[in-house]
Amino acid sequence: MSTPLTSRGPALAPRTASVTALMVALLASCFAFQLNASMLSPALVTIEHELGATGAQVALTQTAFFTSAALTTLFLPRLGDLIGRRKVLVSMLIVMALGCVIAALATNIPMLLIGRVIQGASGPVVPMCLLMLRSQVTEPKKYGTLLGVVTAVNGGIAGVDALAGGWLAGNFGFASIFWVMGAVALLAAIFVRFMAPESLGGTAGKMDWWGSALLVISVGAALIMINEIGNLAAANWALVAILAVVTAVSFWLFWRLENRSAHPLVAPAQLKHRSTWALASTSLLTLAGVFAVMNGILPALAQDTEVGLGLGAGEVAWWTLTPYALAGLLMGPVSGRLAASFGYLRMLRIGLSLTVLGIVAMVFTVGSDIRVIILLLSIAIGISYAGIGNIMINGLGVVLSPKEAPGSLPGLNTGAINLGAGVSFAVIYAVQTAFSGGGTAAGYQAAMVAGAILLVGALLMSSLIPRPTNAEISR
Repeated sequence: MSTPLTSRGPALAPRTASVTALMVALLASCFAFQLNASMLSPALVTIEHELGATGAQVALTQTAFFTSAALTTLFLPRLGDLIGRRKVLVSMLIVMALGCVIAALATNIPMLLIGRVIQGASGPVVPMCLLMLRSQVTEPKKYGTLLGVVTAVNGGIAGVDALAGGWLAGNFGFASIFWVMGAVALLAAIFVRFMAPESLGGTAGKMDWWGSALLVISVGAALIMINEIGNLAAANWALVAILAVVTAVSFWLFWRLENRSAHPLVAPAQLKHRSTWALASTSLLTLAGVFAVMNGILPALAQDTEVGLGLGAGEVAWWTLTPYALAGLLMGPVSGRLAASFGYLRMLRIGLSLTVLGIVAMVFTVGSDIRVIILLLSIAIGISYAGIGNIMINGLGVVLSPKEAPGSLPGLNTGAINLGAGVSFAVIYAVQTAFSGGGTAAGYQAAMVAGAILLVGALLMSSLIPRPTNAEISR
C-alpha cells in the first residue's frame, strides 16, 4: 500500500515559517475567490451596455456563478480528503482562471454565462482552505486566530474589491475585471502549489460520484426553486412545484443510496447527528435573516428619497457596505482567537444576539435622515455578524467535522449557507412587498423584523449544536 502524502490523523505542528507560507497561499486563494464573487457588482450596468443585454440577462450570469459555487461546494471538499486538498485547490484555481478568460473574451451573454459557471467551480475555496489550515495547525488559540483571518477575507475585502471593479469597468471596460481576476487566480494557484503542503483526511475510500450527483440535483433544484419564488407575482408556480418534487425525490434517492454505499459522500449516521443538521439549520437561518437585509434592504433604504437618506448609488457603499465589510475584516481574527478560549458556541450566540439587536435598532432608522446612525449600525452588524457570526458558522463546519470524512461537513454547511442566502432574498423581499401596502416605510420595517425573527430562530437552533471540545482550551 502506498504511503499517504500526509497522515489522515492529526497533523504535527509545523514550523512557524511553513505556517506563514501556508497562510500567504490560503489568503491569496480566498482573495481570488472573493474578487470573483464581488468585484463584478459595480460593473453590471457596464456589461449591459457593452454586450447590448438587459439587466435581467446580466443578473442571470451572477445567479449562475453563485449556483455553480454552491453545488461544487457539496462534493469537492470530500474529494480533497481522498486525493489531496492542495491538488484539488490548485485545480479549482486554474479552472477559475479559465472561466475568467472565457468571460473576458465574451461577446454575448451566453459566452459570459459559460465563463461565470466555470468560475463558480471554485465555490469551496474557503472550506478547503480551512481544512488545509486545520491539518497543519492544531493548537486551539493559533488555529482560531488564523481561522478568523482566512474567513474574514471571505466576508469582503473592506469594499476595496467593489471599488476597484467600478474603476476598472469605467476606465477599461468590463473585460479588464476578468483579466485581473484571472491573473490573481493563477498567482494564487502558484502560491498554493509551492507554498502549501499536501494533506489528506479521513479514512481511505472511493469518491461517491453517484451520491454527489443526486445531492447536487437536489440542492440545485432547491436553489432554482427559491430563485423563482423570489419573483413573487411573476413566478412560474408550475415550475416551482416541479422543482419541489425534483428536490424531494432526488434527496430521497440520495438518502437511500448513502445507506447502501460502502463509501458514502455523507454517512447517514452523520446526517442524523446534531453536529450536521443543527449546524446546517443554524447556518441556513442565519444567512436567511441577515443576507438580504444587509445586501439589499439597507442599501435600498439608504438610497430611498422618501423614507431614507436619498444617497446616490456611488455614496451608498461608503455608508453601508464598506464599513460593514471593514468591521468584519478587523473583528474576524479577534473572534477566532476568543472562540478557542471562550467557546465557539458562546461566540456564535453572542454574535447572533448582537445582530438581532442591530437589525431591530435598524427598524427605527426608517424615516430618519441622520447618516451617522446608518453608518454606526452598519459597523455594529459588521462586527456582530461578519466578524463573529460568519466566522463561527464557517469554523464550526471544520472543527465539528468527523475524523473519517473531514470534508463532508464543511461542504454541507457551506451548501446550507448558500441556500440561506437564496432563501433570504425570497423571504425578506416577499415580506417587504406584502407590507408595502401600508406604506414604503412599513415595507422596510417588516422586512427587517422578518430578518430579526429568522435570526432568533438561528439562535435557538444553535443551542442544539454540540460543543467542539477538540478545538477549544479545556475549561
